Order: sequence, then C-alpha cells, then structure tokens
Amino acid sequence: MSVFGKLFGSAGKGGKAPTPQEAIQRLRETEDMLAKKQDFLEKKIDQELVTAKKNGTKNKRAALQALKRKKRYEKQLAQIDGTLSTIEFQREALENANTNTEVLKNMGYAAKAMKAAHENMDIDKVDDLMADITEQQEVAQEISDVISRPIGFGDEFDEDELMAELEELEQEELDKNLLEIEGTEDVPLPSVPSTSLPSRPAKKKEEEDEDDMADLEAWAAN
Repeated sequence: MSVFGKLFGSAGKGGKAPTPQEAIQRLRETEDMLAKKQDFLEKKIDQELVTAKKNGTKNKRAALQALKRKKRYEKQLAQIDGTLSTIEFQREALENANTNTEVLKNMGYAAKAMKAAHENMDIDKVDDLMADITEQQEVAQEISDVISRPIGFGDEFDEDELMAELEELEQEELDKNLLEIEGTEDVPLPSVPSTSLPSRPAKKKEEEDEDDMADLEAWAAN
C-alpha cells in the first residue's frame, strides 16, 4: 500500500468512494483547523517579538533565541498559508464539479421525461392530428352556418319585386302630399271689411272737453 493509501485510506475493490458532499465537508473542517493554527502562530510571533525587544540590550542571548523562535513560527505560518490556498482551490474545484454533476443529472432527468412524453408521438402523427383539428373546425363552422340560417322565411320572395313595390308606395305617398299642398292654394283669404268703424258720440266728446278745461283752470288757480 502506498503512503497516500496509508494516510487517506484506499477506495479499492471493496471500498466505497466518498461523495462530493463528504469530501467538501472534510476540506472545510481542515480549513477551520488550519485557520485556528494560524491564529495561534500569529500570537506566538507577537509574543516572541515582544520578548526580543524587551531583552534587546539587556540579554542578547534571550533576544536572539526569541527571534529564532519567531522565524520558525513565521515559516510555519507561511506553510499553512500555502496549504490553505491549496485546500481552498481544491474545495472550490470540487464544489464546481459537484454543481456540474447535479446540473447534468437534472438535465438527464428532464431529457428522460421529455422522451417519455414524446414516446408515442412523431411528426407524422402531429401533422395528422392538426389536419383532423382543422377539418373538424370547418365542419363545426358549416354546422353553425346552417343552424343560424332562417328556414322558410324570405326564401320564396323576390327581393327586387319587394324593392319595386316599396318604391311605388313611397311615390304614392309623395303624390298625396303634393296634392294636399296644392289644395290649400285654392282656399280664399278673408276680405277686408268695407264698413267704417263707428265714431265716438258727440255728446261724450263735449263732456271730455269740459273736463279738460276744468282741470286746466284748477291748475292755473293754484
């Protein structure tokens, strides 16, 4: 068995390959573990830097040891950064592959459903069906026309004869109106009376003149 087989197990004849979801979950757990390791190393680097500064002039040996440990932690931190980048790339590639797999599965499922829907259908059958539909629509229209056609009303009469009779009736009515108008022209107008109107009695006129004179004298006296 190879080294990788001992470390990660073997998916041989009796083994079962992990699902993409399981592999993605494992990679995420590894990322979380390495992120915690990063935080730990960053804190250790800060501590060693403080120790080196504190013993810079007083205890050079202790300061140098602190700087050496700091360099070791920084190297480990750089390695973890590279490992995280590799794991992140692998996880994203696996997620994309899993997405593509699911998309292809769904497309295959839809293709099977479409094939099943068209299983008993071809273009010739579709053409025959459309022709039957068109024919039945034409028959239905003919039936509607026959049903809506009046039966026994107006078929035995000639429309031209009816129009001629109507014109004769209109002409008779017009002639009648003209005769009535001409008849009114022969009626004589009333004559002007030849006798004169009666005049006012003379006596009454004299009385009115006396009354007028009396009124005038009364006005002059005032």
